[in-house]
Amino acid sequence: MSRELLIAIPLLPLIASIIAGLFGRVVGRGGAAGATIASVGISCALSCYVLWQVTAGGVPTFDGPVYTWLVSDGVTMQVGFLIDRLSALMMAVVTFVSLCVHVYTIGYMADDSGYKRFFSYISLFTFSMLMLVMSNNFLQLFFGWEAVGVVSYLLIGFWYTRPSAIFANLKAFIVNRIGDFGFVIGIAAIVYYTGSLDYQDAFEAAPRIAQQWLPISAETAVSAIALICICLFIGAMGKSAQVPLHVWLPDSMEGPTPISALIHAATMVTAGIFMVARMSPLFEYSDLALSFVLVIGALTAFFMGLIAIVNNDIKRVIAYSTLSQLGYMTVALGASAYSAAIFHLMTHAFFKALLFLAAGSVIIALHHEQDMRRMGGLRKYMPITFWTAMIGSLALIGTPFFSGFYSKDVIIEAVHESHRWAAELAYGCVLAGVFVTALYTFRMMFLTFYGPERWRQSHAHGDEAAHGHDDAHHEVHEPHESPGVVTLPLIALAIPSVVIGALTIEPLLFGGFFSDSIFVLERNDVIAEIGRHFPGWFRFAVESFAHPPVWLAAAGVFTAWLFFLKRPELADEASRRLALVKRVLEQKYGFDWFNENVLASASRLLGRGLWHGGDEGVIDGAMVNGTASIIERFGVFARRLQSGYLYSYAFWMIIGLALLLAWALLRALG
Repeated sequence: MSRELLIAIPLLPLIASIIAGLFGRVVGRGGAAGATIASVGISCALSCYVLWQVTAGGVPTFDGPVYTWLVSDGVTMQVGFLIDRLSALMMAVVTFVSLCVHVYTIGYMADDSGYKRFFSYISLFTFSMLMLVMSNNFLQLFFGWEAVGVVSYLLIGFWYTRPSAIFANLKAFIVNRIGDFGFVIGIAAIVYYTGSLDYQDAFEAAPRIAQQWLPISAETAVSAIALICICLFIGAMGKSAQVPLHVWLPDSMEGPTPISALIHAATMVTAGIFMVARMSPLFEYSDLALSFVLVIGALTAFFMGLIAIVNNDIKRVIAYSTLSQLGYMTVALGASAYSAAIFHLMTHAFFKALLFLAAGSVIIALHHEQDMRRMGGLRKYMPITFWTAMIGSLALIGTPFFSGFYSKDVIIEAVHESHRWAAELAYGCVLAGVFVTALYTFRMMFLTFYGPERWRQSHAHGDEAAHGHDDAHHEVHEPHESPGVVTLPLIALAIPSVVIGALTIEPLLFGGFFSDSIFVLERNDVIAEIGRHFPGWFRFAVESFAHPPVWLAAAGVFTAWLFFLKRPELADEASRRLALVKRVLEQKYGFDWFNENVLASASRLLGRGLWHGGDEGVIDGAMVNGTASIIERFGVFARRLQSGYLYSYAFWMIIGLALLLAWALLRALG
């Protein structure tokens, strides 16, 4: 495998980002779009070629340095690539979804004044994610990790004149820093025990670290491997938006729709899932850490899905869906079904990007309206958007033969097979989550594409109206299908949303695809247990009709049809009867209130205390101004001694001489 080819894959988007960002005035709008799309397109083609090489081409895994930055106390800090089947698959998925988003951006951001800047940002985002998934050491992993966070900050706050966008990107930045604090501690602990930043050294030392204990007090100690894995997972909780570090992700909808698709489909939010799967040789030696992962994922999968039922913003509904699906992936990680988590990551990348881009197509057609209560009846005006959104929705709810069915069903089966602590709780959550997913997904579909045309009685005053869209505040014209640069990516994403699951389930999960990159202890291998009875992709889908998930999904669709299309008065009645539950869901379980009124207030109180007491009182008052005051007073006293009279100086000389003689006499007697 050519080292130069591997270097070109992340470097091309970086070069294009520099061209669009720094030389945008020279190359113009067309040049910025063309350079970034061409670079990501070439990276996508090269990534697919690398994937072919490591799977069908017989090329061995590449694990080596590219550039050594420095060596400090025996620890080598370098840029290095680990290209195995896991990273090659991630590279192909990331670049393909990014390419679709780049093309889509031409149509979506056509009227925006920040057109060139946006292309620069999303190309830089692609570079950051590629550096993350291609890394072979923790330093480069952390670089990609932080670079993704910084660029997401820029993209979420892309419309920087909006206070809500600035609040959202600051919120995302701060919450991710909380997770990253745990991540850094985990990496530092690995370096402490291994003296190296390389993955391979950490993986080889895992059995030895599993025997180590860290003393917390004189009487208690904690398993070193458990502490390392939990700290690493706290970083994943921030990036992959797991409870309670999930609060940033819904607010990130303040950014333009293309970046919502890029962040929530195949890049930033899946970084944590990829990282835990990559670290499987560490996590496998800690049942405590895996149980913690399992519980967090189960709570996220179920409870975040419930919030989507009461949300009326089409993008936020899909955002809460992302939270829920990330919970499913995390549950799979906790059950040691790492390959199932990556499988769902891949299928989810296609159908979730499809749903976000379809939502953006609707938003364009309705002049940037995002409230589903002001939509309806759009399927006859936007047939391509409707059918692609329907494909994405069917994949999301786990309809047999669609891609999401295979990945989600395997996760549910894996949790059912698991004997880990809290596996029963997780199984109940993911099973109930199937009904909830179908309910909010088809509530969105029915409110958007079916029923009365409510947009005729409203004005387009959507959330994105204040950003250079001149037609935001007038009568809504009859909507029409989006241009080809918008619908073409929808079609490109719809195809894998249907077929990728059936085509890849057997080789990815039961064919040893990840044998060189994912490590599972025999006692934890639930995927192998499922594989013993796997009947093939067709029979697997057919036999699913005898199991609860398919019927729970059907019940969710029927409930959505009955409550939001056939008899909407039932939804109003349920809303009245369950007013308390609805209020809890609308308040998002109080996480935002607690963060803003308790944690943020306490932080501001501490800050004011350090400001007034520490800065003004101690530093400025005692140390800076106090030192100056002492010197000034000493100067005033010393000035009085300088009288200018000879007898005064003689007097002080006699006093000084007397003191010296007294000191000499005391020393002589002593």
